[in-house]
Amino acid sequence: MTIKRDESMIGVGIVGYGYWGPKVARNFAELDGCTVVGICDFDDERLGRAGRTHPGALMTHDYGKLLDRPELDAIAIATPVSTHFDLAMKALRAGKHVWVEKPLTDARDQAETLIETADRKGVALLVDHTFVYTGAVRKIKELVSGGEIGEIRFYDSVRVNLGLFQHDVDVLWDLAVHDLSIMGFILDNAPVAVSATGMGHVPGQMENVGYLTLFFEDDMIAHIHANWLAPVKIRRTLISGTKRMIVYDDLEPSEKIKIYDKGIILENDKDSFYSTIAGYRTGDVWSPQIDLTEALHREALHFLQCIREGSRPLTDGEAGLYVVRVLEAARRSMDSRGMPVEISNG
Repeated sequence: MTIKRDESMIGVGIVGYGYWGPKVARNFAELDGCTVVGICDFDDERLGRAGRTHPGALMTHDYGKLLDRPELDAIAIATPVSTHFDLAMKALRAGKHVWVEKPLTDARDQAETLIETADRKGVALLVDHTFVYTGAVRKIKELVSGGEIGEIRFYDSVRVNLGLFQHDVDVLWDLAVHDLSIMGFILDNAPVAVSATGMGHVPGQMENVGYLTLFFEDDMIAHIHANWLAPVKIRRTLISGTKRMIVYDDLEPSEKIKIYDKGIILENDKDSFYSTIAGYRTGDVWSPQIDLTEALHREALHFLQCIREGSRPLTDGEAGLYVVRVLEAARRSMDSRGMPVEISNG
């Protein structure tokens, strides 16, 4: 007897069960109307753990077997960056919706090909820019869009910790992706040029310390410090506007955002040697309430909604392409010891 498939149930396959894959699989498994069809990984020990956590799902080394499952609607890719393009292309060509860990690819032309293929096949392509789905970043977006902060003058981020070393990308491609995706989400303007410097301290490995400066058409500037060799973990961002300033600390358990009613007041003084004098404004500090729902839960739910409704993901292929363009320019700048490089937006 043939068992008829429940068409309302979306089947998701997970590729890669290392650091991020188990979190992705758990979040899809916990959603109503979704089932984890199978998990693919080359490591037997990882597959063993996955099988105990997701009994009934296919455990395989063969990606093709997973794609061939008739109940499979979507693939979630949580593998090294260098594998993203091939894995995503195979899934897209098979007509599957694709969720892919950040960054989308390690090359602009590959990202563009994935976008074109997803559009042609009529399937969703979502890039895992996780922080865009956090309550904190969504609140920052609300504040900036609502004019509460004023015109943004600078974005300054420190994103450091001891490890996790990646073997196929440098520290900027690993950690700065988060800030680039956040800026792409909360800001209306995009950077036009980048200057990047970095250094590797482990033989045979890529840069583990990186500094990224972004230039815009107006007087805004952004700076990102990313580091795999720091003795402590820091996830702190300063966003300064003409009205107020934001301190965003992702490691804070509850008060992740603090808004400072502080700034400078510029006055003209004809009697002074300096024609313009900067005064200071100091007001209240407050922490708005934010939604603490796990970002991956919200992201997985959004992915399923896009599949059901045929809508475009919030962090779609274009959002992923924007990050890849900036990082490619940063790589060229880093290779020339920080020389500014124009960012191609065409």
